[in-house]
Amino acid sequence: MATTDKKTKGAPAGNSRIAEHKKALFNYHIEERHEAGMVLQGWEVKALREGKVQITDGYVLIRDGELFLLGCQINPIRTTSTHMSADAARTKKLLLHKEEIRRLVGKVEQKGHTLVPLNLHWKNGKVKCEIALAKGKAEHDKRDTIKDREGKREVERAMKNRNR
Repeated sequence: MATTDKKTKGAPAGNSRIAEHKKALFNYHIEERHEAGMVLQGWEVKALREGKVQITDGYVLIRDGELFLLGCQINPIRTTSTHMSADAARTKKLLLHKEEIRRLVGKVEQKGHTLVPLNLHWKNGKVKCEIALAKGKAEHDKRDTIKDREGKREVERAMKNRNR
């Protein structure tokens, strides 16, 4: 179990994953990965500590030279204060250096490229979102991925049975 740091107020120490978008690796060819900070409200951080997040429908949008994470669901916990309304599907701003954003804008404008969130994780007590510049896979590429995965599984099974 991860230890907690007094400064981070309950967030696990080190780099621990909060949520992961496993389908992204299946649906896209990942070309580049970037780590972005996130602008969050207090109730969202508390919900993330509880693991009440889902990023599989999330995507990154570039608007006015800024990055935004849409479609990421952070469900409020019951102890969220009653004086504010918690919007689970709120658009979250992502923080990157201007040079990185400019470079990503140029690449996203190329046909077939998009930005997808890969995971949310803690880093030094702050929530970070790993985003990827990706290109969508064709249907035959997905079939090849499945075929390769099944082949590896069969080899592992054969090796396991051989060692018995």
